[in-house]
Amino acid sequence: MAEDKATPKTAAKKAPKPAVKKVVKKAAKPGAEAAVKKTAAKPEVKPTAKPATGKVSVTLIRSKHGRLASHKACVAGLGLRRMHQTVEVIDTPENRGMINKVRYLLNVKEA
Repeated sequence: MAEDKATPKTAAKKAPKPAVKKVVKKAAKPGAEAAVKKTAAKPEVKPTAKPATGKVSVTLIRSKHGRLASHKACVAGLGLRRMHQTVEVIDTPENRGMINKVRYLLNVKEA
């Protein structure tokens, strides 16, 4: 005989709230518009260095088994999978770095 009467607090909790997204705009700083305009007006910078067209012939002459994980990764990055396999890679600083790191495993010839 005691009936549950909904109080205003419980009625508000039970009713589903509508999904409303609040959009808050932040006030722009006085110099912010000028900074945006300056960055947008800059022309694109073209690379001045010429792309490397030279190639290097690399041969795996020692096994990669039992080596450091980073050395194995360099050998794989050069595209070498098995001993006495030869690949030609583009002569770039990235490839030169990998070659220098594992030079004790490789035979390198300028192509």
